[in-house]
Amino acid sequence: MTIALASNDGAVGTPVGRKMLEVRNVHKHFGSVVALDGVSISVEEGKVAAIVGDNGAGKSTLVKILTGVHQPTSGEIFFDGRPATLRSPDDARRIGVETLFQDLALVDDLTIWQNLFLGRELTWGGPLSITRKRAMAAQARTMLAGLQINIPSINARVRQLSGGQRQAVAISRAVGWNAKLTIMDEPTAALGVRERLEVEGLIDRLRQQGRTFLLISHNFDQVMRLSNEIWIMRNGHVVGHRRTSETSGEELVALITGAKS
Repeated sequence: MTIALASNDGAVGTPVGRKMLEVRNVHKHFGSVVALDGVSISVEEGKVAAIVGDNGAGKSTLVKILTGVHQPTSGEIFFDGRPATLRSPDDARRIGVETLFQDLALVDDLTIWQNLFLGRELTWGGPLSITRKRAMAAQARTMLAGLQINIPSINARVRQLSGGQRQAVAISRAVGWNAKLTIMDEPTAALGVRERLEVEGLIDRLRQQGRTFLLISHNFDQVMRLSNEIWIMRNGHVVGHRRTSETSGEELVALITGAKS
């Protein structure tokens, strides 16, 4: 199966240069250990920005700051043009940041629609809340149809799905709640070639719809296929920024290893 990805020059109808996320001169210290040392990056609305770097470069620490798990020692974060203080993952979700981690955080014995509404269940009010199962199932069906997700049945349990289908459900849950920015940490690391291409096709369709992504990946081929711009990190610093159309995997490797400054 071959999926042709559209040009990654930009999303239709998206204002050029509008920043959804800006990280300005962020430092993070753990005691005497400096994990981030003056990191500044930005993500344009309707684009896919990627962060690449070797283990220990500071990528995970930065993601944890952007998702409210850690707070920066100093520096500023702006989201959709406004200063953002993220003291918890709930704070991040509240302003429109959703995160897709490698473990997906899906519950195998729950159905697809139950996973989509996990932690966001619709209920009738009152002292004895009643879960609105039919409403959630119907909304889940609409959500998946709108994202063009090929799932046999929303009543299927997650353990019955293929790796690519599981990933598609996780992405749907992340973007389906009107997320302004979806952070994806190695989104296809555990998938085979066919499933990886299916998931990349989904991400590309969502970008063409104007969705905004921050992609963390060791897969340079994937980064070159999906991203519009790339931030390169090494030893807690940003050591390079490239438009994807103006760089190559070889240059990225040189920047990551320090062979090119």
